[in-house]
Amino acid sequence: MKRRFLLSVLAASPLIIFAPQAHALDDTKPQPEMKREPLIVHTHDGRSVPFKVEVAHTVDQQTIGLMWRTSVPADGGMLFDWNAPRNSQMWMRNTLVPLDMVFINEDGTIRDIAENTVPRSLSVIDSNGPVRATLELAAGTTEKNDIRVGDRITTPAIASMAEAVSAPARAPAKKPD
Repeated sequence: MKRRFLLSVLAASPLIIFAPQAHALDDTKPQPEMKREPLIVHTHDGRSVPFKVEVAHTVDQQTIGLMWRTSVPADGGMLFDWNAPRNSQMWMRNTLVPLDMVFINEDGTIRDIAENTVPRSLSVIDSNGPVRATLELAAGTTEKNDIRVGDRITTPAIASMAEAVSAPARAPAKKPD
């Protein structure tokens, strides 16, 4: 009897776990905009490209992402924080606008970029290795700003990437004579 009950619970658990996310995929409303955090891309040629991005921390926020949005601001986007390095596999289901996807290592360096992804496509867009975060920007943003693999991202939204975003560097204090 106990065994049959246990098997029933195990069989039903995927339905319980994934039902909310499956429903979210078919909802036709975008999720409410989330608080924007500063993010800076430090490019290979010494430029700093600033953005204000929404940060998707929870599974529900990450499941919906930018679905059903009709635009992405030129200086905006969405940062998906995976909390630990993992393979990031994204798709464009119910995403109405093309995006650039930037895959970011734990230390903030850009591992890979998928440019101009196809709206509503079910094709998997893969990070090609473990990453700490994925950044979605309006399509054409990486090309326009000459953002490349190896460039570095800083943001207070992720502790390992928080260096020097919100406060300018200070000159060291002079030692008394």
